[in-house]
Amino acid sequence: MENLLVFVQQHVLLVIVLVAFVFLLFRHESKSSGQKLSCQQVVRAINAGQAVLLDVRDAKEFYTGHLVDAINIPHSKVANSLKVLDKHRQKQIIVIDKMGQHAGAVVKTLTANDFDAVRLGGGVSEWQQDNLPLVK
Repeated sequence: MENLLVFVQQHVLLVIVLVAFVFLLFRHESKSSGQKLSCQQVVRAINAGQAVLLDVRDAKEFYTGHLVDAINIPHSKVANSLKVLDKHRQKQIIVIDKMGQHAGAVVKTLTANDFDAVRLGGGVSEWQQDNLPLVK
């Protein structure tokens, strides 16, 4: 720990550049993985009929509890299942996963294929924390 403090004191500019780089990388990754919606924003979009829910968890997890009317396509199969989603091109696709770990990559894939896709921030875990209902 002592050595770290000495290093930081002797290389202030280098440390500032490193911190700035990490910040910019984090910012870029969060933007490129799509817009995050809160649970309340998702509920409004569903109630307005403007969105389709895409749950990208495995089938086993999906059937333990999922959002009403969600379509289940595991994240590893989304790229090969775009035809299933073609009929929903006119609507926004809200990607849902367990905790937000896979939704960003799926949003990137969908956006690259001209879908309007966003993700539920925090996934099903956030949904449950807000005491919102799941279908089993």
